[in-house]
Amino acid sequence: MRSKSNFKHVSLIPDEVYGSLNVSRFINYVMRDGKKDIARNLVYKAFQIIENNIKKPALEIFDIAIANISPQLEVKSRRIGGATYQVPVEVKTDRARILAYRWLITSARKAQGKTFDIFLANEIEDAYNNTGSAVVMKQNMHKAAEANKAFAHFARF
Repeated sequence: MRSKSNFKHVSLIPDEVYGSLNVSRFINYVMRDGKKDIARNLVYKAFQIIENNIKKPALEIFDIAIANISPQLEVKSRRIGGATYQVPVEVKTDRARILAYRWLITSARKAQGKTFDIFLANEIEDAYNNTGSAVVMKQNMHKAAEANKAFAHFARF
């Protein structure tokens, strides 16, 4: 039997402009192929667009948007007695934030026509207003958990 190793989290440095660890994490999720400068520029341009459109600090809007699309419940597959059940479980705060970042980025990348920073700004604004495809992803996850709440007693296994 293999021994379980402990995972060491890499300490993040807050981003230069906003001084936020959340923005720094988000930049890392936007980054592709190790091109952090490009990812940083895209996120900062999106934040400038947000500040111009809403006339509030972009960091405040970003934090509210992430809170709006962070899920509270998700379903996990549990195999019990030869059958596989979708069991609703609570989402830890770190995983909820990661899912929110992932949903924002995937919904911004799906859009076609303009540049990524414009789509990212639009998705963050939509999440701030509780609309958009990232909010739909959260609602779908909650619907799946609600539909399978009869199997919630399997969560402890």
